[in-house]
Amino acid sequence: MTLKTTLACAFIAIALSASAIAQDSPSAAGAKVYFINLKDGDTVSSPVVVKFGLVGMGVSPAGLQGDATAGTGHHHLLINTELTGSAIKEAIPMDDNHRHFGKGQTEATIALPAGTHTLQLVLADWTHVPHAPPVMSERIKIIVK
Repeated sequence: MTLKTTLACAFIAIALSASAIAQDSPSAAGAKVYFINLKDGDTVSSPVVVKFGLVGMGVSPAGLQGDATAGTGHHHLLINTELTGSAIKEAIPMDDNHRHFGKGQTEATIALPAGTHTLQLVLADWTHVPHAPPVMSERIKIIVK
């Protein structure tokens, strides 16, 4: 087995182990995430500053070097998408519609084209898996002029 194959197998094993652990990350009773500076129906200019609010849990970094402390997580911003079905129990993808803030950021500046967009915050554990039960904001619509 080559070093590259060995490292790839080790990474997959670690990711699978972390995913199995993460699926049991409980959220704190009454925990909430919310938008501090935006509300449903707001008209904004791009780039959009988005400030993340959190009550009842703490913010911690993600990843293999991240913090697995109970009652903590990091923010994800869903843009024009939502997590449904089994996706709510899996690691949140990382792409233009699923923005990760794994360094523990509590705000972001995002460029959005003109038009109507939906935004939703989701708190996830150190492996990017939403807590159980999920800590998610309401989906809001904003209009970018």
